[in-house]
Amino acid sequence: MRIGAAKQTYAADEALFDTTVQRAWLIGLFALLAVFPFMAGPYWVYMACLVAINIASATGLNILTGYTGLVSLGQAAFMGVGAYTVAWLEVNVGTPLPLNLILGGVVAGLAGMVVGVPSLRVKGLYLAIATIAASVILHFVFSHWTAVTGGVSGLTMPPGSLFGLTLDEPHELYWVIVPVTVLMVFGAANLFRTRIGRAFIAIRDRDISAEVLGIRLLRFKLLSFALSSFYAGVAGGLWVYFFRVVTPESFPLVMSIFFLAAIIVGGMGSILGAILGAAFMTMVPEALKLVVGWMSPWVPDAVALLSPVRTIVFGGLIVLFLIFEPQGLAEVWRRVRRFFHLWPFKT
Repeated sequence: MRIGAAKQTYAADEALFDTTVQRAWLIGLFALLAVFPFMAGPYWVYMACLVAINIASATGLNILTGYTGLVSLGQAAFMGVGAYTVAWLEVNVGTPLPLNLILGGVVAGLAGMVVGVPSLRVKGLYLAIATIAASVILHFVFSHWTAVTGGVSGLTMPPGSLFGLTLDEPHELYWVIVPVTVLMVFGAANLFRTRIGRAFIAIRDRDISAEVLGIRLLRFKLLSFALSSFYAGVAGGLWVYFFRVVTPESFPLVMSIFFLAAIIVGGMGSILGAILGAAFMTMVPEALKLVVGWMSPWVPDAVALLSPVRTIVFGGLIVLFLIFEPQGLAEVWRRVRRFFHLWPFKT
């Protein structure tokens, strides 16, 4: 299909990948993901798993904040709900890994619906504060509901298993984490081809007009919170299978800031933006570790400065992208694509 050509059918207009080149790139990406753990070293497989987990959670937050326009700073807390649910089921019930992930997402989704109730009356900064309050409450529950969460000591769980195979190494968990993340990303992409996804976008653009058109605001806002939290819960379940221990300090508020930074840097209201932003922001701390390692001979307390410096960098990236590139890395990628589509001609 030529650039600028009109779509001739509704199916073509709704297609996720409408050109042969896009389908070829997709096949190439899947092939790369399939051979990656055989070609990369343990460190890069570890990082690939961590990036995939963050992409899953960032995609959920983008559904809520990027597409529905509801600001949340509680994504990490919902990941904690999913992680604790999965760990408790694995330790006390022994249910299968796929069922644990689904139940972790469902419990987190229910918690998200409860937190989303104020969204009918408040939005913007006030809604962000409400989600921070929910995060504090959930952190209190994680710390004091000792019978379920293990209190401040948390829960330690055995390795997960699937089809009789024990998954206790990153190169084994890769085959669970990455496919689950791919399914979640494609699910989110398809969501916005449906009536529900279009209702989310209408609420973001003009909620009063959306209500006049017959969109029930409370129902769809709660559904958006539920879907976003479900994604966070599944991501939290993958996280706890990956690290095999969860404590109240595993999902601090700064982690929620990390995910908000990821979708702002990547591009709000864009599935590609959630992917690029999560991958970029996951690699930023690794780059900072390299800088700290280089500085440590000259700065004795360089390692102690890593955590506060990381928070400052996250905040700085949010401000810089909001000022200079509000549409994030996704827009940068689109500009690069347009350049090569039109090269050597200029517009």
